[in-house]
Order: sequence, then structure tokens, then C-alpha cells
Amino acid sequence: MGDIENVIIIGSGPAGYTAALYTARANLNPLVIEGFAWGGLLQQTTDVENYPGFPEGIMGPEMMQRFRSQAERFGARLLTDQAERVELADEPGGVHRVWVGDQEHLARTVILAMGAEHKKLGVIGEEELAGRGVSYCATCDAAFFKGAPTIIVGGGDSAMEEAIFLSKFSSRVVVVHRRREFRASKIMLERARAQQNIEFLTPYTVSGFHAGEHGALGHAALVNTETGEERDVEVSGTFIAVGHEPQSAIVQGQIDVDENGYVVTQGRSTRTNRPGVFAAGDLVDHTYRQAITASGSGCQAALDAEWYLRDTPGVPVPAGMPVGDPAEAQWAPAAEAAGQA
Repeated sequence: MGDIENVIIIGSGPAGYTAALYTARANLNPLVIEGFAWGGLLQQTTDVENYPGFPEGIMGPEMMQRFRSQAERFGARLLTDQAERVELADEPGGVHRVWVGDQEHLARTVILAMGAEHKKLGVIGEEELAGRGVSYCATCDAAFFKGAPTIIVGGGDSAMEEAIFLSKFSSRVVVVHRRREFRASKIMLERARAQQNIEFLTPYTVSGFHAGEHGALGHAALVNTETGEERDVEVSGTFIAVGHEPQSAIVQGQIDVDENGYVVTQGRSTRTNRPGVFAAGDLVDHTYRQAITASGSGCQAALDAEWYLRDTPGVPVPAGMPVGDPAEAQWAPAAEAAGQA
């Protein structure tokens, strides 16, 4: 058997890089398989103004470069490649296997931080105008559209939440949905309808986005799903709220996931159903999905991994780590039960 890593982190973004920073500072010498599209969804974001510590705001790619550099400064090793396959041990102290191409990497702990991707409409202009009027997060970008007309595409609770938030900034919010009925809960629909500047346009789909002045979004092309009628809506911002796709395919069948593919963790911890395997960020979070919450769970995953290495019988304690009292083992069933209470 070759060298065994203390920690392998699969994925990057705020969760992955925060986990890398914390495990590196704990002298665990983590290997981060960050993927080709390192940095996660923030690489697709322009100004980030709601992350503490950046009062003037910061561009998403720059922020991720800072996260990345800080983790690397403390000893995290970055592999800009894709993890293609895993074989996860099912007993405490077991060795996990991760393949990058035909190269096998062994690890005592694995932190999963592959994130989630916005579901896209796949229409003309969507990719080209992303960050220039087309967005996937009203909480992140609504403030850029003060006094401007906007649309929300979607019909679920998330779309209603986005519309309500956006209505605080935009002059007019049009909710575009492909059916006359909405998937949103009655209470969320009522709250959205109660906002004077929110309108509903059904049953329509978006067929394309088109640039206006200065190359930013100028209007959206819509099609009636029943009659085929076409219409254009002048709009400065569009927020697409048709869901997310957690990037959990690589671990499905070995790690418990919910009906939507999000990795299931135990209690308030980041532990999964496999000992020594932890999950963080948007891979597990279908509620908040913010950079700061992803960072927080990345910190938790790093600490959970550190405690597992310190406290698990039969696992060599990495150099520089204090030996824990087995009675206080963080991974013990009693602690797990307390976390679930």
C-alpha cells in the first residue's frame, strides 16, 4: 500500500478551501482535488457584497483566488484535476480510495465539497449574459437592480422567496412560470402575491435572452406554452430559480443522499454514513446556499476530520496533533446521538 493521506478534500469553493485551510493549519497536509472549474459557483459571480470583511465588495473570482492562496500558504496541496471514482471504506479506521484518472490516492479521511450547480434553462443568450443581467441568486445580486424591471423564472418556493426579496429593490418583478399552477406552497404564494410590485405571467417559458445597451441584458423573449404566442419583455435583470443539482454522482451508492441527491449528514455534524467521510457546503445545503454558510460548514468538516483522526482507535495520530481522551471522542456514538437530539 502506498502513502496514505491524512485528508483528501474533493472539490473547492468556499467549503473546500476553508476545509483545506483548517486542516492545513492542523498540520494534516491535506490534498485538495479541486476540479478543473476550481472555485465553485463564485467563479461565475461578479461583485460579492454580502461576505463579512469586504466592506467595498469583491469580485467572486478574486475572492476564490484569495481563499485558494490562503489554504496553499499553510500547506494545502492543490491538484487541479477531477476526481473520477471513489471507493470508501465502511469500517472506522479504514482506508478510502480516490482515483484521478488512473492515479489512485489513499486517505484516512475524505471531505466531500463538490458543491451544486444551478439548473439552467439552456436558452439563447443565457451563458453569454450570465453576470451581465442573468443571475441565479437574488440574495446575492438583487441590490444591483435597484429601481429596475426584473423577472424571476420558476414556480416553486425558492422562486417566491427570490421574488419577495427582489421586490425590495426592483421597480417591477414579473414571475414567469411555464404552467398556470405553481409548485410553491400556499403561504409562499400568498406572500408573493401580497407584494404590490410582483406580477405573475403564466403559462410562459423563456426562449432567449438578448443584450441591450452596453452589452448587458436588454430583454427576454417569452413563449406561451399553450398558444405559442411570442412576446418580448424589456428587463434589466433575470433571476433563474428552477433549482440546483448537487454534484454527488461520484459518491451515490456509497454515501446516503436524499431524494434530490444532496448528501445526508448526521445531526449537526458533517459526518456521513461512512466513517471518516465528511461533507460540507452546497453538496449538503439545499436551504441557505451562501458563501458564508459554505465556509462555515467547511470549517466544521475540517474539525470533524481532525477529531476523527485524533480519536479513532487504530488510526495513527498525525504528527503534531494532541492525543485526545477516548472518553471525549467527538466521533463516538454518544456524541453523535447528542448531535441528533
